[in-house]
Amino acid sequence: MQRFKACLAFATVAVVVTFSSLAHADETGRWVTASGNLEVEIAPCGGALCGTVVKVLGDRSMMATTGQPMQPADDKPALGMKVLSDLRPVEGGKWQGRIYNRENGQTYDCLLSLSAPDQLTVHAYQGTPAMGRTQVWQRAAEAMQ
Repeated sequence: MQRFKACLAFATVAVVVTFSSLAHADETGRWVTASGNLEVEIAPCGGALCGTVVKVLGDRSMMATTGQPMQPADDKPALGMKVLSDLRPVEGGKWQGRIYNRENGQTYDCLLSLSAPDQLTVHAYQGTPAMGRTQVWQRAAEAMQ
């Protein structure tokens, strides 16, 4: 009986540790973009996932010379802007949808996938996924606690 209780206690701890480590093992949550400019919250919206800017952290350009300030293509405020839309699950554990680039005002197709529990691979492209650009976003530090 004592051995059974010990096994049960161990199993309970293992389940709690597993579920707590999986709590952030999905694409939802807050992510810092590769430029470090924005914190984007990915959450359900309608029958898909969307990503909305919840914090503006900087204004570094990803398209111009390194160190140059970013010049948005329009005067829309970044805070509250939906930069990811219509993300739906596809094969291979990926999500396919659309991503808006504030710097050039263009919207692209994109694929998202977790490369680690705290890293989100974002691949934006036009036409075919073979072409395009890949970035890695980091899970926001406060969301990891």
